[in-house]
Amino acid sequence: MENKWQRGRRRLFQVIEVGNDLDNISRAYDFVNALAIILNLAVSIMYTYDGLRLQYGTWLMGVEKITVAFFAIDYFLRVFTAKFLYPRESEARALGKYVCSFTGVVDLLSFLPYYLPIVFPAGTVAFRMIRIVRIFRLFRINAYHDSLSVITAVIKGKKQQLISSVFIILILMIASSLCMYSLEHEVQPDVFSNAFSGVWWAASTLLTVGYGDIYPITTLGKLFGIFISFLGVGMVAIPTGIISAGFVDQYSSIKRRSEYGYEADLHFIKIRVEENDDWVGKTIADLNLPAGVIVSVIKRNEQLLVPRGDVIVRAGDAVVLGAEPFDERESIYLKEVVLRAQNPWTGVRIRDLDISRRSIIVLVKRKNKALIPNGNMVLQEGDRVFLHTELYLADTNEIEI
Repeated sequence: MENKWQRGRRRLFQVIEVGNDLDNISRAYDFVNALAIILNLAVSIMYTYDGLRLQYGTWLMGVEKITVAFFAIDYFLRVFTAKFLYPRESEARALGKYVCSFTGVVDLLSFLPYYLPIVFPAGTVAFRMIRIVRIFRLFRINAYHDSLSVITAVIKGKKQQLISSVFIILILMIASSLCMYSLEHEVQPDVFSNAFSGVWWAASTLLTVGYGDIYPITTLGKLFGIFISFLGVGMVAIPTGIISAGFVDQYSSIKRRSEYGYEADLHFIKIRVEENDDWVGKTIADLNLPAGVIVSVIKRNEQLLVPRGDVIVRAGDAVVLGAEPFDERESIYLKEVVLRAQNPWTGVRIRDLDISRRSIIVLVKRKNKALIPNGNMVLQEGDRVFLHTELYLADTNEIEI
């Protein structure tokens, strides 16, 4: 069980992470965090204007000092609670994973360059350039809004297609550079001096930018340039089409979930956790549920808990599990047998039943209590036995799943 110290750390982690609508303190922290990011970036931009810097320089520097101090406190709080961000890792490994992650590096560079000139005055200019990294903290705002997180979901979902399209463009750029070198080198030896000197021309042409600083002057070179220009329109359209299709799919999925709810996609069951169950004392992340099964909600007393990975299951919890429904095009037929006193199965262990090897007893219901069958279980009069079998059994009810 967790002691008071660990419970305090866990609560702190819940506050600084993206909160839910039921946790007002966490939501307030999310708002302050987003506000600090926006103010810091706004001040950085406003400070570049001479008029604003002369008139409001002191105020702008004050706002920057406060927001950077907040970034520093936020970073050390996340270091302090890194264990709960990676609950399956040890303290040291969890700390290392956060510090070395992209988010951890951005969080560190959001405040460290501001304070480094105090120790290393000679590197002030270089440290000021590193402050630009703060702009990546805007990705934190992405986590606060579902509409913004769609962008991340689309890029992740279409990652392989985007990589393939970029690879094709790179191949075409190199091939175009080689071809243009062959056509223009003799006429423009200073412009197309080697095989890769035309890469800049190929990039600007294929990506339909066309700066005009490098261009062919021979007839064949111009014809080839026209061909590459037309090809470039199609090449740019490939990743654009992939991303557009990803947005359509993502928003269609969101619309279906909002209109029809998860009932059309998932089936739910409620399980009450007892004192001797294996789940007691384990976090959601450690339950080792099968793929496709999720913990939808936990009801503890009268409180509904969001089932984050670090939530610990306690005895008495009502756990709602969700899973994808069985394929509607397929069916499983079970047979229900109610055991009477004269039934040959009554009083017999399951392992000793004279049934086909292809028959499986999936559930035994005894006095309104569902029992998981095992070989040593002795069947009793009044038991309702549910089994999958191809045998013909008299006095049975067939159930379609």
